[in-house]
Amino acid sequence: MQNIIRREDIELLAPAGNWDCLKAAVANGANACFFGVEKFNARARAENFKMDELPEIMAFLHLYGVKGFVTFNILVFEDELNEARKLVEACMAAGVDALIVQDLGLVKLIREISPDFPIHGSTQMTITSPEAVEFTKPFDLERVVLGRENSLKEIKKIGDTAKLPMEVFVHGALCVSYSGQCLTSEMWGGRSANRGECAQACRLPYDLMVDGVEKPMGNVAYLLSPKDLAAIDIVPELIEAGVTSFKIEGRLKSPEYVANVVSKYRAAIDKYFDGVDAKPSKVELRELQQSFSRGFTHGFLDGTNNKTLLDGTFPKSRGVFLGTVKKVLPTAILVELDSPVKRGDGIVFDAGDPTQKEEGGRVYDILTKGRKVEGEVERGQYEIVMGRNDVNLKRIHVGDRVWKTNDPELNKRLRKTFETEKPYQTFPLAVHVSGKTGEHLKTTWVDLGTNHAVSIQSEPLLETALKRPLTHESLHDQLGRLGGTLYYLEPGQLTVDLTGDVIVPMSELNRMRREAVEQLTTLRSVPPVYTKRNVDAYADSHLVKNRKQPLLTALCRSLEQIEAAAQTDVDFLYADFEFVKQYPDAVKLAHRFGKKIALATMRIHMPDENGVLALIAKAKPDAILVRNTGALYYYLSRRDEISIPLIGDFSLNVSNHKTVDLFLESGMERVTASYDLNIQQMVDLLGNADSPNMEVVIHQHMPMFHTEHCVYCTFLSEGTDHTNCGTPCEESRISLKDRVGFSHPVRVDTGCRNTVYNAIDQSGAEYLREFMDLGVGSFRIEFLEEEAERVQEVIRLYRQAMRGEITGTQVWRTLKATNQLGVTRGQLTK
Repeated sequence: MQNIIRREDIELLAPAGNWDCLKAAVANGANACFFGVEKFNARARAENFKMDELPEIMAFLHLYGVKGFVTFNILVFEDELNEARKLVEACMAAGVDALIVQDLGLVKLIREISPDFPIHGSTQMTITSPEAVEFTKPFDLERVVLGRENSLKEIKKIGDTAKLPMEVFVHGALCVSYSGQCLTSEMWGGRSANRGECAQACRLPYDLMVDGVEKPMGNVAYLLSPKDLAAIDIVPELIEAGVTSFKIEGRLKSPEYVANVVSKYRAAIDKYFDGVDAKPSKVELRELQQSFSRGFTHGFLDGTNNKTLLDGTFPKSRGVFLGTVKKVLPTAILVELDSPVKRGDGIVFDAGDPTQKEEGGRVYDILTKGRKVEGEVERGQYEIVMGRNDVNLKRIHVGDRVWKTNDPELNKRLRKTFETEKPYQTFPLAVHVSGKTGEHLKTTWVDLGTNHAVSIQSEPLLETALKRPLTHESLHDQLGRLGGTLYYLEPGQLTVDLTGDVIVPMSELNRMRREAVEQLTTLRSVPPVYTKRNVDAYADSHLVKNRKQPLLTALCRSLEQIEAAAQTDVDFLYADFEFVKQYPDAVKLAHRFGKKIALATMRIHMPDENGVLALIAKAKPDAILVRNTGALYYYLSRRDEISIPLIGDFSLNVSNHKTVDLFLESGMERVTASYDLNIQQMVDLLGNADSPNMEVVIHQHMPMFHTEHCVYCTFLSEGTDHTNCGTPCEESRISLKDRVGFSHPVRVDTGCRNTVYNAIDQSGAEYLREFMDLGVGSFRIEFLEEEAERVQEVIRLYRQAMRGEITGTQVWRTLKATNQLGVTRGQLTK
């Protein structure tokens, strides 16, 4: 029997970057808000709140029955664990309803502090399969935020299988890369997306290089910049797929945006439960676009369609498409309108190159055949007059697209929803009155929204009424005067049980009413109580090391590289191929040369992809390089039949000793440190972690973007996904050339996901000796497109450095001399 979905089971979750956004969310019907506190959140550029504001924030939200979730959705470095512990404790004391967490080491710390403080697994955990949800269950996560790449069909399957509440993004900006798996900001600017400092490299222009030759793309330059997610027209489908929390992105957005988007989704959800058509009107869609839009898409909710994910001609919000320039007049622009416009609206003229300064400003007047038009106009040809100094008419051309970027009237209306002295919402009360002559009048007030109840009695005793005794009507009139408060007297919820004709002063009834309201209001803001233990975040540090001779491992991406590496004195090999069908050959080849080899899983694990994991095990490697928690759970839950050693890769985002312990305790043999660590953070981690069971990648091409969006399918095929694209990835090699002139290779995995690798390989060779002194058990070199000779040279140089025959500096300088791209020391800098 199918579960009945109730209105109260569905949560509308709104972003809040500041107090105005918080108020806008509450005023427009959000059930919950998420917000960051100081530095520990994935929006470092948002205003964010201070720790000492937490009690006030939570009291305000709980006053209206709204939950408050604190975003703790970044990696926590080793030297920050105590600071993180203090924020966790402050959140608990303030009554925060849950922490949204990325770092599994932080999850471990929170559970050490409290067994019952609610945790939500953030989208940065890259949870995209039932198995990944199952992996979180020993830590008692209350819910998970699924990856934005999951389709409705997959969401339903995950919900049906894993049976944990699911939060899904329904509106706002889309990352082209999987959340928690983007290293571009880290690579190019030392600003990690896993630390809330995304530099938005996906919004930059790139040239498309196909087999080393630039492909003409016209005005399509933003090859990685997705449109914005808008799922308002499929709200019913989301509810029926099992989504319990509708999440709106936008902690960097304005309060008007929050008010606009929250009110629209509130209406759509309510319409669904009221049994009326939940589809938005044209006006509602236009208003959503007006607040912020790079063009709307369902993202991956309908499944993968590489042709609808991005526009490619602009990277920023355009607002509403207004029309097209038909003629440039001496003092005006003739525009064929497609949407409404009025005086005062802001517009921009799109000449097809957003990297150049664009003409735009406020509409000063609207004319038709030279006559001024009052009010709003829509459809047809109109002469748009701009402010005298706003636009250079010589830079506007026939055919330019026109966008309405700002609507002051809409913003004014939206601000009115939360800039008010009145309560944003009122709640029903039930009141019971009883008493008789010579006793106190007794009243019981029940807040029907929370079931809180208070009893208030009169100070003077009831007297016998000579005239005008208390009646149901007079009590309803007096006790129901609740205007300006959070409450109203629910019709039919006043019950009166008086013996005889009695009276009490009206002023006393007023006092009792005010006191009841005050007490009930206070009760709404009382924080929940969580179990708390005093914890030393470093009590489990591994200060004493059981040192062992470090391994030198090599990750190869072709059979030719495997063969070259297998003929060196490297200790261990990894195969990371585009095609899993080549894995058995890689194992045979490595074993022929007497080398042990691990096979890499894909970085992402989706429902119905267990077949790939089974094939990896079937190839009988000496170990499996596990890149996500879904694959980890798959192998751990089949230990009886698959007893192959498991090694955790960088994509598990290990950045503190607690995360190391969590994965080693789960059954891994060793784990790889995150790429987000600089040299000092790595030293801090290795000083406290079980470093002999850790691997450090010392040489690599940084995998910058990892994305469901296939560049090959989008730009080299007429198809929409892997079923009809014709596999251009098997015929050609694509790279993306940036503004500096570097071409970054784009490679495809078995799941047709793309990884964009940095053009320049980077080396941490200078720190080899320091890491060896800290007990690191394994150093890895990663290859991308290197020829056999280059593979052997790189391995030889690193082996010499490990033996102390040459310095780390000599390693990267030598490599620079033989490699035209050069080598950088990357993020391992102090």
